[in-house]
Amino acid sequence: MSLPIAVLAGGLATRLGEESARVPKVLVDVAGRPFAEHQLELLRTHGVRDVVYCVGHLGEMVRETLGDGSRWGMRFDYAFDGPHARGTGGALLAALPRLGSAFFVLYGDSYLNCNYRAVADAFAASRQPGLMTVFKNDDAHDRSNVEFEAGRIVRYDKQQRTPRMHHIDYGLGVLTAEAFAPWQGTEAAFDLAAVYQALVARGALAGFEVLERFYEIGSPSGLAETRALLTSRGDR
Repeated sequence: MSLPIAVLAGGLATRLGEESARVPKVLVDVAGRPFAEHQLELLRTHGVRDVVYCVGHLGEMVRETLGDGSRWGMRFDYAFDGPHARGTGGALLAALPRLGSAFFVLYGDSYLNCNYRAVADAFAASRQPGLMTVFKNDDAHDRSNVEFEAGRIVRYDKQQRTPRMHHIDYGLGVLTAEAFAPWQGTEAAFDLAAVYQALVARGALAGFEVLERFYEIGSPSGLAETRALLTSRGDR
């Protein structure tokens, strides 16, 4: 697959407490291995070969552990936050020279077993500067935050939810460098959500519905679920 993927791996993981006090969240033990190894093997299965890690908190440990990607037949690069946290949007802005004109974006604490090629094809067909994958959640696994209609995102808001929000941001997107034009030259921290919301305001954020549920390790309950899933599969 030609699209590289940016993995957002710079968060402090405060919800995990002692689990991530000494190691970055992406390296937390899951089924006897660092979580990142499970995520990388899943990405490789779906054809991803180029990964750019956006790192901050304990980022050198991520690079030392995962290396250059050759162990998986992949290529890794690393973009560091620097002395100040840049937020998820700012981290991607800083990584753009490593990512090119279009790329997947994925949170480092997500385990998303979906059809990545179909997502890339939907993005290409949309001719929009961004695409968000969504899952019909109806508040089942977390609070729904997306109004999704006819292949496009009508509204996306994590704070002010509406009764029409039946879907949730699945955690995998495709973005172009052009989507970050309003923030070019800024040093201020900003969130990826701001990029998505700016695209929604322009009617320029495509959507792709995923049918497989998401797993994550960003919360104690999510970590327990993901550990149970990967342990049951024997992913050691």
